[in-house]
Amino acid sequence: MLKEKVAIVTGASSGIGAALARRLAQEGARVVLAARRKEKLDEVAAALASSGAIAVAVPADVTDAAQAGRLVTGAVERFGRLDILVNNAGRGHFASIEDTTDEVLRSIFAVNAFSLWYTTRPALRQMRKQGNGHIINVASMAGKLGYPFNSAYVAAKHACVGFTHALRAELMETGIHASVVCPGGVLTDWASVTEGGPMLPLFSASGPSIKRIAAERGISLPPVEGLLSADAIAEKIVECIHYPVAEVFTHRGAAEFVRLAAENREKAELHQLPVVLGEREVYRRMKPHGV
Repeated sequence: MLKEKVAIVTGASSGIGAALARRLAQEGARVVLAARRKEKLDEVAAALASSGAIAVAVPADVTDAAQAGRLVTGAVERFGRLDILVNNAGRGHFASIEDTTDEVLRSIFAVNAFSLWYTTRPALRQMRKQGNGHIINVASMAGKLGYPFNSAYVAAKHACVGFTHALRAELMETGIHASVVCPGGVLTDWASVTEGGPMLPLFSASGPSIKRIAAERGISLPPVEGLLSADAIAEKIVECIHYPVAEVFTHRGAAEFVRLAAENREKAELHQLPVVLGEREVYRRMKPHGV
């Protein structure tokens, strides 16, 4: 079904983006890969080309509206159409609300939220001409729930979810689909490259405290599947391309937990309490000037 379809994937130099580019290429799509890191991006594109795929690397910073626009118009000029846009570029940060600077706030919203408009606007112009297309925005479980010490990321991913819902409303009966993907934990370098320092040590060090607090208080932790590979997430996204839906939850138990939070936020937060308290203990050790 994807043979000779044209797809743009942002954030394609590693992680979910690179895995998705490989998966789309396997199905015969012509893939335009975009990211800031040219060297890594070229490596992914070269690997795809060596397997016979048509893959084009376009170094671009999608937080810059002009660069994002050229990415989309360049793909259309080269291939004559645009069938799939995957807004996957994103980045987190590591700070309490009090420690989150204005600079970080602007940076996190630029890549996780503002960039959606910068790529989607030119993409829609082409897709409306064609009468078809699919825009997929990669959000996070953080776009549905609250998590501590990365509030700007949580807020920006909520914006990503809201943007997609608004986009779907505008695209009703146009032949163009819009979907949002909400992964849980994924085995990528996301937690190692968060702004404000790597968040990975927080996750690693808080594990014992979380288990202890859960046991002491008799609280069951959120029943959401643990870490998945980037390839597993890519497979879920391709499935959504074949069979479009509004929202994709990639981890077992995620959709149910999000539904619980929507119905009873306090009850969902109780399941999250050991995680919050455990991470708070570690954050205080790592950043004693914070909370």
